[in-house]
Amino acid sequence: MFSMFHRKKVFMFGYSTKSSFVAKELKKYVLDLHIILSKKEAYEDALADGYSNVKLLDLTDDEVLEELDVAQEDYLICLLRDNHLNLFLALSLHSLFPNSTLIALSDSPETTKKLKMAGASKTIDLYQVSTLRLHNILNKPITTKLVEEIFSFDTPFSLREMTIPENSSLDGIMVDDFDFYEHNIILVGMIDRRLSEQFIFSTSGVENRLDVGDTLVCVGYSEDLEKFERYMDRD
Repeated sequence: MFSMFHRKKVFMFGYSTKSSFVAKELKKYVLDLHIILSKKEAYEDALADGYSNVKLLDLTDDEVLEELDVAQEDYLICLLRDNHLNLFLALSLHSLFPNSTLIALSDSPETTKKLKMAGASKTIDLYQVSTLRLHNILNKPITTKLVEEIFSFDTPFSLREMTIPENSSLDGIMVDDFDFYEHNIILVGMIDRRLSEQFIFSTSGVENRLDVGDTLVCVGYSEDLEKFERYMDRD
């Protein structure tokens, strides 16, 4: 997924629960990853998670930022939790390093527009792609194989793995008889535990019944997926 970063330096600004998945994925591909932080707690968390090239700096000081050894082919990723500070940082980095690729975190369509105006080449849209859930997905064997194929920074969708709970209204319904589109989501596939423990794509042509304990993998906007998960809990 992040193979484009190979053999280039990546400067990642910010480290939190919601953005740590980015660092985890980058670590697989990037030879020279730098994590730049302004808060001591985040700094200690990054070190505790095994990252060695971590710096604690004042991210509001352009002179400090300018001292970073950033080349025009390098990548800058803004992942600060504070939207205003993240936007300010994006503006500063774009001004200091206009030829470098700038990627930034957003949590709303309005913020995305502002970040792009600030010079962001790409945005990671949290209102569309929940990084916390993506972190969970990346650690679940069922969906790991799917992530690299359908997830990118520009995708408008979130991918979620869900298990049908006890007393769910879905229990006993045939997949073909249930309208997932009515809930604004798409069923990518599932594990039908009556048949096997293998992941079955929804396009496989196999007739499947939804039962308690079955695992569904769906794509949609985060809000719609949350609503559907609540719907599944209803009896």
